[in-house]
Amino acid sequence: MHYTATMLSLQTFRASLLRKSFTPTITIRQYASQTPGNPMLEVFNRKVKHLQKDRAARNVEESRKVDYLKDEVAMRLCERLLDIKRDFPNVLDLGANSCNIARAITSPDLDSSMPEGVITPPLSKKISKLTCVETSHALLHRDDNEPFNKEVDIQRDVIPDLETLPYAPNSFDAVLSSLSIHWINDLPALLAQVNTILKPDAPFIAAMFGGDTLYELRGSLQLADMERRGGVSPHVSPLADVKDVGSLLGRAGLKMLTVDVEDIVVEFPDTFALMKDLQAMGESNAIMNRDMAPLSRDVLLANEAIYRSLHMQDGDRGIPATFRLIFMIGWKEGEGQSQPLQRGSGDINLKDVLEGGDFNKP
Repeated sequence: MHYTATMLSLQTFRASLLRKSFTPTITIRQYASQTPGNPMLEVFNRKVKHLQKDRAARNVEESRKVDYLKDEVAMRLCERLLDIKRDFPNVLDLGANSCNIARAITSPDLDSSMPEGVITPPLSKKISKLTCVETSHALLHRDDNEPFNKEVDIQRDVIPDLETLPYAPNSFDAVLSSLSIHWINDLPALLAQVNTILKPDAPFIAAMFGGDTLYELRGSLQLADMERRGGVSPHVSPLADVKDVGSLLGRAGLKMLTVDVEDIVVEFPDTFALMKDLQAMGESNAIMNRDMAPLSRDVLLANEAIYRSLHMQDGDRGIPATFRLIFMIGWKEGEGQSQPLQRGSGDINLKDVLEGGDFNKP
């Protein structure tokens, strides 16, 4: 877009005043002022996300069928809790969904490192109370009659917004979160709250979808949009990248950080089954100002053809969908806590350990 600036000389301006005999009006410019508090960019529509979760949970049987991913991630997260050799009297499950973590900690065979046939006691034996917090009443209470509820003391709290936690400082011996915080707008502020409500030397362990999740669907939908509509609309929500998670945990004041990535690839018969499962999970797109109109039949058919041509391998029965999981662990600072060694304090050369190997050699 081009703008043209026009300058009016002083003499021409005076002449115009004399000819038209008008009185110039002085306008006082109004400057914008920032409201109190930290600025926050609204990426996700929290009301829409609440309605998606609520609607999905009310279809109980279908919602349970698509819990395979949330149950698997909850199991992997709780395996990390097994490595911490202590009891946890009071634990918070932040964004509990349908209490998938509660189901995982009551499983008697959670420790996959044990030899076959050796059954370890459930993790719930180390947890006295589990507080599950969620925004959707229907989702949180969907399975409150299931047997796992009798194996651990569960308190279910429904709150208006996961970004504002109603708990006192130093309340919990651990905070867990499985597949919920990727929908948070102000993630730094939430992590700071988590650090506040943790007791000293207590862990925060979480799993969230990362930036490359569903990259196959994201790319094929963009190409289908370009082909059939001549433009691109965001149909898959943006997600945090793994390289940013560590810095966010550090900014929140958490210590001894660990961040790792795992991919789960699920095979679907077609893209229609994939999108149906995402909707039943309550994981549909919820970005602000998104295109509210449903995808047209032309775009959906083009997406199916593009997805198969780009990502389906010969001999495969269906299409692959990649879910990238970012697991993170951070500890609230406390007395007597182990500290990492200072950089350069090691007394063994890594090259000697590698038998003289050269880092620059392929």
